[in-house]
Amino acid sequence: MSVLFFLLETLFFVLIAAALLRAWMNHMRIQMVGQPGRFAIAVTDWLVQPLRRVLPRSLAQSRVDWASLLAALLLAQAYAGFSLLLHGLAGAMPVNAVVLLPVLAVRMLLRVALQGLMILVLIYAVLSWVQPQSPVLGTLDRLCAPLLRPLRRWLPLVGGIDLSVLVLLVLLQIGLILLG
Repeated sequence: MSVLFFLLETLFFVLIAAALLRAWMNHMRIQMVGQPGRFAIAVTDWLVQPLRRVLPRSLAQSRVDWASLLAALLLAQAYAGFSLLLHGLAGAMPVNAVVLLPVLAVRMLLRVALQGLMILVLIYAVLSWVQPQSPVLGTLDRLCAPLLRPLRRWLPLVGGIDLSVLVLLVLLQIGLILLG
């Protein structure tokens, strides 16, 4: 049964992360023609496009990609439902499952956001060291810069090395620990 839980969590992690990435890239006005934008569109279009048609026009014209955020929330809710269903099949269904459903969904959404940011920042850091001419590095820089900019203002360079990425990774890890 643990293999099934792992597969369920992995599938929904990828789907939710792609929806959140799509929302973040649209918010940052990054074109989706290259990676990771093409991946995010390919994985989430089946849910985001119908949501765009149903959302009010005023929301569709705002800078926030509400359809992608709603898709991430719906996917997190589906994950929570499937997870509780599998726990029930395993004989460990919690008594207060209805109350637990939104809590599990929000927890999954926050965990995916924090872990997704960690992955983006790690890829950004590694690429900036080993392949600074990579075409995807510009996109990653635009995605990570709003998070790194406040830290770079606060942290001085140490021997010419920017430690803001390391500090951000530590802060994201602390967030994951607090999330439990």
